[in-house]
Amino acid sequence: MGIVEQAHNVRVLGSGDETIVLAHGFGTDQSVWKHLVPHLVGSYRVVLYDNMGAGTTNPDYFDFERYSSLEGFAYDLLAILEELGIVQPCIFVGHSLSAMVGALAAISRPDLFSKIVMLAASPRYLNDPEYYGGFEQEDLDQLFEAMRENYKAWCSGFAPLAIGGDMDTVHVQEFSRTLFNMRPDIALCIARTVFHIDMRPYLGLVTVPCHIIQSAADLAVPVGVSEYMHRHLGGKSTVEVMPLGGHLPQLSSPEMVIPVLLRHIRRNLAA
Repeated sequence: MGIVEQAHNVRVLGSGDETIVLAHGFGTDQSVWKHLVPHLVGSYRVVLYDNMGAGTTNPDYFDFERYSSLEGFAYDLLAILEELGIVQPCIFVGHSLSAMVGALAAISRPDLFSKIVMLAASPRYLNDPEYYGGFEQEDLDQLFEAMRENYKAWCSGFAPLAIGGDMDTVHVQEFSRTLFNMRPDIALCIARTVFHIDMRPYLGLVTVPCHIIQSAADLAVPVGVSEYMHRHLGGKSTVEVMPLGGHLPQLSSPEMVIPVLLRHIRRNLAA
């Protein structure tokens, strides 16, 4: 195993002619895909990894400057693909933060991606006069301040809101666990990076097919964001809004989400 693979806890499972890369969002790690992986390993080569800063990674490797923009995460993704020797186009499934990371990587190396499946993705969280991303700057300032003041208390409040449940449910407890595992200063850095992104000018440069999937009620991503991406992406795209709630539906509603993900993984927009 190479240095990059070790740093990101890369795992390669299953076998098949096609490779699927599963990438998690903020506050989680690769375990968020535990319900999807069993459905893939019989037909695909499945690559899982942890974004730098996840609680499962070595915090000494976290470079605050590098990860102050999504480019740092995109460079990591490309480095992982290179170290694994993946030269044929792969299917990239990215949740939240990682959906935009995949888009950035595909702008740089479209030859490495056959499609991007975007779950709960947003190119911009802040509102402006011509765009509704769901948040005002004041909302984000309060969020960052709460993270600074008492990270564990913030996690306890944020997890139920993001999942759409109470602290007694298994999936909220699971998300709370992965949030708690992050070092607070690293979590704050990544949250700032995520919530301040503006990928809108770059959407037209994404030419690989994109499958946009989201919940009808998502704390972080209004439904209109999916349609915005659909209109502005540079290649073929499709949108599916699922009749459920939560920003991590693959964790909170796997029985509904897994069939949707599998259908989009297998569907060919170019056909």
